[in-house]
Amino acid sequence: MLQLRPSFLIIGAQKCGTTSLYNYLAQHPLIIPAKNKEIHYFDINFDQDINWYLSHFHLLSSSEQKGQFFITGEATPYYVFHPLVAKRVFNLFPDIKIILLLRNPIERAYSHYKHEKELGYETLSFEQAIEKEEERLKGETDKIINTEKYYSFNHQHYSYLSRGLYLEEIQLWLKYFDLKNFLILSFEELIINPSKIYTEVLTFLNLPKWKNKDYLKYHTGLTSEEMKMNTRKELMNYFKIPNKLLNEYLNKDFNW
Repeated sequence: MLQLRPSFLIIGAQKCGTTSLYNYLAQHPLIIPAKNKEIHYFDINFDQDINWYLSHFHLLSSSEQKGQFFITGEATPYYVFHPLVAKRVFNLFPDIKIILLLRNPIERAYSHYKHEKELGYETLSFEQAIEKEEERLKGETDKIINTEKYYSFNHQHYSYLSRGLYLEEIQLWLKYFDLKNFLILSFEELIINPSKIYTEVLTFLNLPKWKNKDYLKYHTGLTSEEMKMNTRKELMNYFKIPNKLLNEYLNKDFNW
């Protein structure tokens, strides 16, 4: 029996199309998806050993292999934001390929907020939540780094604006990985032209082209309540410089 080990990780960002992309990849005949899309090993389950992690990937018999080279991977969108994950991944899988989807951080924050509200984790208005974010997250990152076993509910669930500071997250990962390990994609492009993005990912993973039967959009059932215009204007100003620095760093214009 051959124990599959992950060849790629989709590390985020949350509410940026990771579920859709992962489901598209799962349709490829040479990709065997993990038993669960989000394993959360490198963030909240790192007290488990590596065998626990690998048990979430399939075993292949010699007859199942049939001379084909199969790959597997998982998608946990908290990975990109958690301050310890990059180091943990590098220590175990230094050559792994990393896929990152980015979305207009204003839309991402609002989608994140609506998600938490529907889960029952958020009771504040969006405006109250982003005003209270700094207080909610104060000291949480340091606790995670200093203890390594500390789990922060607030850090995972109430980081609406913080998760949209993408350059800070990418630079943390680049302390361990080379940029060539990364494929950084646009959520907006995935929505407009999923087949193009899908082909880019297959090329990045060194897989043959494959035409999917469909490109369904996943997790689209959230409330359509619109953001207040004044709030949007405030957030456009908040993210203006971080977005500019991100575009310059990656030499890519996300048109946000």
